[in-house]
Amino acid sequence: MNAIDNEIFHIQSVQVRRLAPVQAVIPFQDATMGPFSTFSLSVITLTDEDGNIGEAPVFSAYVHLLEACLLPILFHSRNITYKELYQKLYWSIRNEGFRGTAASILGEVDLALHDLAARRKRKPLHRYLNAGKDNVLMYCSGGGTNYTYPELEKEIEYFLSCGTDCIKMKVGKHFGTAMDEDIARVKFVRKIIGDDIKLAVDANQIWTVDQALQFVNAVESENIAWFEEPVHSASITDIALLCEKSVIPISYGESERSAKVFPTLINAGVKHLQPTPYYLSSIGEWMEVRDLAIEASLDFSSGSYSLFTAAILAAAPDHFRVEYLYTLMKGLAVYFAVSPKLENGRFILPEIEGLPIRIDWDYWSRKGKIELDKTWTAEKSGSYRPIVLL
Repeated sequence: MNAIDNEIFHIQSVQVRRLAPVQAVIPFQDATMGPFSTFSLSVITLTDEDGNIGEAPVFSAYVHLLEACLLPILFHSRNITYKELYQKLYWSIRNEGFRGTAASILGEVDLALHDLAARRKRKPLHRYLNAGKDNVLMYCSGGGTNYTYPELEKEIEYFLSCGTDCIKMKVGKHFGTAMDEDIARVKFVRKIIGDDIKLAVDANQIWTVDQALQFVNAVESENIAWFEEPVHSASITDIALLCEKSVIPISYGESERSAKVFPTLINAGVKHLQPTPYYLSSIGEWMEVRDLAIEASLDFSSGSYSLFTAAILAAAPDHFRVEYLYTLMKGLAVYFAVSPKLENGRFILPEIEGLPIRIDWDYWSRKGKIELDKTWTAEKSGSYRPIVLL
């Protein structure tokens, strides 16, 4: 049983705010998206009848899913445990699908409720999740396919100064059509970091099985720790074929929105699982994947908004890592009054209640840095009316 299961929530208001974008350290591109010159953060805030709050990152572009599915249940389900409440929330998104954005919105609400519950208990979230440590191993992520060699070298030097022992870079330049340059860039980075630092690569699903194997053969000598999403994440057949033939461990999972997919990935031969806690429909689902990785002795990491994710990853074995996509995440730190600190390749979690992040909302409101601010209340919310599929 998870700590939250017997909690009771009487939510009175829900607020979504989007902070103004911040500049990337270096505009960033991968194999299939970008370049991203700015990056933003939206946050959902839940307030209960006693004035307790819980917050989490949220996809603000999909607030209609909150309105249509989740808010009526949150506002009008009283005096039931979270285990019962979550079942109502979970099945309310059935007709939206369990493998899309609706599942992520549910996961973000679930994280905000965990934050609220931990704050009510006067515990840091990682302690509420029974973590036995206050720090998390990280790996540095970057190496955009658009970087010049001097930009790539400068970023790698920063990564090494952070004390990390693992770096991930992007490959698949020009939508996968410049493999020779990808290979050269991998060799360039390996030469800079030496033999003792782990090096991983991420192709963001751009290649076919044959192309991915061609790349594997070319970089095998560079001792690659894992090869992330080489082929389309929905093609289990291709993933299985690649895993069978690749001498480099294959990783998948960040594109998934349901824990139920991960046993299939394991059966396909994936050796490194990468679920994002609030992309899945609950922290409980993330824990299911964590436990699968432990049981199968697989590698494991989680990314997205690193400083939020770190608190959840603390409730995992010490060698499991949080991804730090430096060029995008660095700029967001300007909004945080409190956040985890990076020391010697680890994020040190602050001893504050709930998630390890505090945003000074009053300050950023005065600065005019809140671009979207929308609030719903229990008083004005209607009851849930499911859409019937014919």
